[in-house]
Amino acid sequence: MNKVLRIPLKASAAQYERLMALQKVFAQVCNQLAPEVSRTRVWNRVALHHLHYRSLREQHPALGSQMVCNAIYAVSRTARLVFQSPASAFNVQKMGDRALPVLRFADTCPVYFDRHTLSLKADKLSLFTLDGRMQFELTLPAEQRALFEQGKLREIVLSRGTDGVFVLSFWLESGPT
Repeated sequence: MNKVLRIPLKASAAQYERLMALQKVFAQVCNQLAPEVSRTRVWNRVALHHLHYRSLREQHPALGSQMVCNAIYAVSRTARLVFQSPASAFNVQKMGDRALPVLRFADTCPVYFDRHTLSLKADKLSLFTLDGRMQFELTLPAEQRALFEQGKLREIVLSRGTDGVFVLSFWLESGPT
């Protein structure tokens, strides 16, 4: 069974600015890669990594190596949803030889994290930002803590709601895998 935990972050003004800056640069990297996906029709994550990681890393050194990988994942994941989903108007089967549209990532797009860029120990959450790691106090109820201990973490996403609050969403798989 899959579970999603959504945890709002209580960010100070300075932390909020750092998260917004990360989100903006993450979107820039995604938007730099998106035209290549449309042009080449390549959105396989490993292929994108081999083709574009080095240049993206050189052009965006502040983002860090693992976050560049996460941006590549974000573009790959989005392209799969848009270009492979049978229900999508932009499914490659329906598009035929016509040019694929270029994906556009807003400055408020979700930021993907992984075990290298986010850690949770005791009641401390540590996550990567452009200017070093940032710490948050995070006290989880026993039920949520048990999910982290027993479940397999599938995805971590930082998003900003229309109310401006940053939320971390953890997709966990529990039970037999």
